[in-house]
Amino acid sequence: MTSSEVNWDAIVIGGGHNGLVAAATLAKSGRKVLLLEAGNDLGGAARTEEFAPGFRVSAVAHLLNRLHPDVVKTLELERHGLKVERADFVPSVALSKDGSLVLHGAYGEVLTGASPTEQSAWKELRAQLLRYAGVLKPFLSRRPPDLAGMSIAEMTGLGQTALALKRLGKEDMRDFLRVLLMNVYDLLDEQLSDDRLKGLLAFDATLGSHLGPRSPTSLLGLYYRLAGEIGGLAGAQMLPKGGMGAVVAAIRAAAEQAGVSIRPASPVAKVIVENGRAVGVVTQGGETLRAKSVVSAINPATTILDLVGPREVDTGFVRKVKNIRMKGDAAKLHLALDRPPQFSGVDAAGHKGRLVIAPSPDHVERAFNPSKYGEFSPEPVMEITLPSLADVSLAPSGACVLSAVVQYAPYALRAGWAAGRPQFLKAIMAQLETYAPGIGATVRHAELLTPADIEARYRMPGGHWHHGELQADQMLMSRPVSGWSGYDTPLEGLFLAGAGSHPGGGISGAPGLNAARRIIAMRA
Repeated sequence: MTSSEVNWDAIVIGGGHNGLVAAATLAKSGRKVLLLEAGNDLGGAARTEEFAPGFRVSAVAHLLNRLHPDVVKTLELERHGLKVERADFVPSVALSKDGSLVLHGAYGEVLTGASPTEQSAWKELRAQLLRYAGVLKPFLSRRPPDLAGMSIAEMTGLGQTALALKRLGKEDMRDFLRVLLMNVYDLLDEQLSDDRLKGLLAFDATLGSHLGPRSPTSLLGLYYRLAGEIGGLAGAQMLPKGGMGAVVAAIRAAAEQAGVSIRPASPVAKVIVENGRAVGVVTQGGETLRAKSVVSAINPATTILDLVGPREVDTGFVRKVKNIRMKGDAAKLHLALDRPPQFSGVDAAGHKGRLVIAPSPDHVERAFNPSKYGEFSPEPVMEITLPSLADVSLAPSGACVLSAVVQYAPYALRAGWAAGRPQFLKAIMAQLETYAPGIGATVRHAELLTPADIEARYRMPGGHWHHGELQADQMLMSRPVSGWSGYDTPLEGLFLAGAGSHPGGGISGAPGLNAARRIIAMRA
């Protein structure tokens, strides 16, 4: 085993986008930073990968809808090649056998395909949802308040939220508190009548979580989505040119320019703890690296249970970490197609958007039900993109890439995924065939990543892209666990900066940025 002196201010474990953001932010503050990534490539689940000869796709996440503006600004990502233009915003198309309905611009600034009555009901509901999501938005860009030992800054932050609530006015404030923990099904039922629109919103509220539209608190998922923004517009989403890997490339360029030393293919075997303090890491190759701070941007359970070891922290904390729910329900499908598919009743602009199969809230609920018992949905719901239509570099000439996030695919499938995968793929293809007749005959190659595959390939326990369910009891002050939501851990010098920390998953960079700011503030 080789050893070395304390020669780093910070060692960041994990080269996903949050690890890169944390490393770059720390390096920009004048610190000497080393980033260690276990795999050969950086970017984690936000990579662009070749899945068939000549066909490339965004690995897991495929739409950019919540990259935090502070991350873009702090790391000057536009200077490093990230382009966010309004022209790149994609519409959301609710597919249905009765004709499609389209939300244009930033999450339905304009709605087409619905009745005039529904359009005005949607206009009202959209404004309300954005107002309420706006109350939660300030929480995403800062540490959650530590209710026991609140600093002046944290009290000010809470005060700002109270002010935002007050600004809503009495009527809205009452309603905000009424609907906060409601299920999305009931809220949609109160205000809308078109099943296609309700199905799309129910799908968005439950995407990436073990919830159905009728599950309590499922509305929070929609708020979380609408608290994200792109190009200053809430709810907007885009398909980045070059896939998600282009976003990672911009963050990596910022990190390298700030002086971060990046080492791929360098898995960490353990975090070194001396007298209750994290003082460095040992790599799987046996090298000892010492640092003033160790920042883990990987899963919180992997960090505490595997790298630190339960013996180094108190049993209460270990129990909480073991109880984080993180079994994924979303699968990812990649199809290499001979030619672009034709979805019935969808125009050319719609094909470049986000196509959602969730014809009604009841359909989404029925798709969810089997997952409670370890079965996959016989009629799955899904979000489909055809990224090669907007970016021809992703597929051979004339051919097309289809990328879909599909629910519900329980991590622990009762029959096991070896037997279940071909059956689930068949169910997905049957759904696709209904909406894009003839698509099956054009498939050259199909790759279906179940949560078990996502776990193995991207080192995500449970295959959950939020590294922990994003539900009321695992959000804000309770993320990753109650009492330890502010990126600190019971070990001095060890910080958590991944999607398992506040505010959660999605390509936002907020956990990485907030954790780095916390370290900088502590040393100031």
